[in-house]
Amino acid sequence: MAGESKPVIWMRPEQAPVGRPAERSRAEITAAAVELADREGLEAVSMRRVAAVLGTGAASLYRYVATRDDLLDLMTDSTAGEYDLSAPSGDWQADLLEIAHQARKIMRRHHWLPTLVITRPTLGPHAIDLLEHVLDVLAGHPANPARKLEAFALLNALTALFVQNELTTAHPGAQRQFAHLHHVAAGGSHPRIAALLAATSPEGNSRDPFATVLTRTLTGVLG
Repeated sequence: MAGESKPVIWMRPEQAPVGRPAERSRAEITAAAVELADREGLEAVSMRRVAAVLGTGAASLYRYVATRDDLLDLMTDSTAGEYDLSAPSGDWQADLLEIAHQARKIMRRHHWLPTLVITRPTLGPHAIDLLEHVLDVLAGHPANPARKLEAFALLNALTALFVQNELTTAHPGAQRQFAHLHHVAAGGSHPRIAALLAATSPEGNSRDPFATVLTRTLTGVLG
């Protein structure tokens, strides 16, 4: 029917049913796209550019990947294959924090990933394995399944937001804004801002804010 949405790419054949025998695989195409995004940013990823990396024409890629959106989904899910999903320890908080710390490293390794996690969350094969692992970690927790799914979504989204903020604050423009804020605070007319900056500075706060915020959020969601 006109306007009917296609199933997700993992529910479609690896290659279009017509045309020449397969020369590439989705995994090869995905790896090339990830490499390109890591090197030049997400805006550089197009069917034409990925095809050039693979030494082929853009038209040939459409036999494997129908749209750029499909390619972005494949890229996002491929990064979920980078987790080390160890057996649950019995301490759900520690296990979820371990997953979050891994997510933070993966997202910093692929600086384009936080944006996709926030704007187009994807549940491909690797992400489904990750979800299964989280549910295994929470198997003994009394929270209902819907709350556990919310915890999984929040873990991903909060980690992405935190990493996005880390990457942004490293930008020279952000550094200038922080310098201005400290200048204003030093003037003495904004004592609450001055107190906030003192409390959140590395010298005034030895706790890891990432772990602190995530633990509070997950505990609140799971009850």
